[in-house]
Amino acid sequence: MEIVSFLAFLCILIMGFQEPVHGRLLSVSKPNPGNAAATARWLVAENSWGVLNTISSELNGAPFGNVVSFSDGLPNEGKGIPYFYLTALDPTAKDAMKDERASLTLSEYPLGTCGKIDPENPTCAKLTLTGKLKIVENKSEEAQFAQKALFTKHPEMKEWPKSHKFQFFKLEIENLFLIDWFGGPKPLTPEEYLHPKMNNLHWMQ
Repeated sequence: MEIVSFLAFLCILIMGFQEPVHGRLLSVSKPNPGNAAATARWLVAENSWGVLNTISSELNGAPFGNVVSFSDGLPNEGKGIPYFYLTALDPTAKDAMKDERASLTLSEYPLGTCGKIDPENPTCAKLTLTGKLKIVENKSEEAQFAQKALFTKHPEMKEWPKSHKFQFFKLEIENLFLIDWFGGPKPLTPEEYLHPKMNNLHWMQ
């Protein structure tokens, strides 16, 4: 009986170090603040939702932010490009079809790795990806990648009503705004973000 109790305690202890999100285990180790590309890719890979901002077609061009689910690939195989499953019945997709300019904002805070500090504290990393929100060509190889990435991370999407005509979208990144420490935003180009040196992404292994 003591052995069973010990094993139960051990399981609870181990699970306490990693928090499951939609069946995935979060990386325990956060990249070094000196590695901007790794930190940005880590935030995109580990988060499952963010605030997607578009230029509103109904609010005279005012910015409109919407909570959306996304994925950049299968677990530990993320490519860095956020994919979305959206319907034009929702303002975000409708806006993008008229003006592709958009941005996706993510925070480290939902991952549980910021401890007790405030989400606005510079050491709790935050990232804004700005670019163009585009429809992924239907039945293309990229659409298949997007579907696999999204439906694996968000299984509920498979059951969303076909009558709502959901489509796959992606954010073509043109600019990155990353803060993960004191001293202001880190300089980081789309090229550095999308094609980092492999040894800089050891945390993905």
